[in-house]
Amino acid sequence: MRFSFNDLHVFVQAVEHGGFAAAARQLNMPKSTISKRVAELEADLGIRLIHRTSRSFVLTDVGRDFYDHARAAVIEAEAAESVVQRRREEPQGLVRITASVPVAQYHLAHRLPALARAYPRLDLQLHITDRFVDLVREGFDIAIRSHFSPLPDSDLVQRRMAVERIILVAAPDYLALQGVPKHPEDIVRHDGLLTGPTTRTWRLTHKDGRDVQVTPAPRLVADESLVLLRAAAAGLGIACLPESIPAAAMEAGELTGVLPDWSAGSVTSTILTPHRRSELSSVRAVIDFLAGT
Repeated sequence: MRFSFNDLHVFVQAVEHGGFAAAARQLNMPKSTISKRVAELEADLGIRLIHRTSRSFVLTDVGRDFYDHARAAVIEAEAAESVVQRRREEPQGLVRITASVPVAQYHLAHRLPALARAYPRLDLQLHITDRFVDLVREGFDIAIRSHFSPLPDSDLVQRRMAVERIILVAAPDYLALQGVPKHPEDIVRHDGLLTGPTTRTWRLTHKDGRDVQVTPAPRLVADESLVLLRAAAAGLGIACLPESIPAAAMEAGELTGVLPDWSAGSVTSTILTPHRRSELSSVRAVIDFLAGT
């Protein structure tokens, strides 16, 4: 027994719309074609599915049973077609990303594998550098930059990826030895792990909006976050770091927060892409994924 799937679809439409005329309008086909298709289906099956007259359209008993299965088959076929269509539209191709070392370590290292699994037809390339990169001239699709103040206006499309507090952290052993600061003013009696020789003063802001400037005793200066993280975990002093950087060490108990109601500002990570590149489905997929996870 063989019959056309198109005839099955036409039959289901005729039943769901209550007649050949309504189905014809829905399918944009002549009514005579609908009637002929259903008749051919009945001939292939060797059984009457519909009692029809000029005034009535009623399913037979077997027609009702057949309709239930036919409708399920049509739904499954449409779902199968949808899967194929989504696969055809799946983002694919090369996407070149550039990011600084901290962004790569603390924002992308755990996200890119998930991104690659979500879009297996993407070819992801990550270039890690702390130097300024000209996206257009150097052929990159996406740059991710961390900044403390708003980025200057440019022709690049901007999408915020993350905003995080800069928090104070220290090793539990250090705090046990030197004491836990209760107030920002207590910081002056503590060793500080600093980002530069001229940035010895920390401006701390309370969650209620109050702010104060404090100057710890310089213990170590380094312009690389991982060095400061390791120094803090080794008990050398208090460090100011974006909260994503010490998160794992804090969860492991290697570091603890200092003055948790205070922060040393915030840092924003922004996704930048040339306007024309942002219109590519592959680039949009990466941007949406990174901005949404």
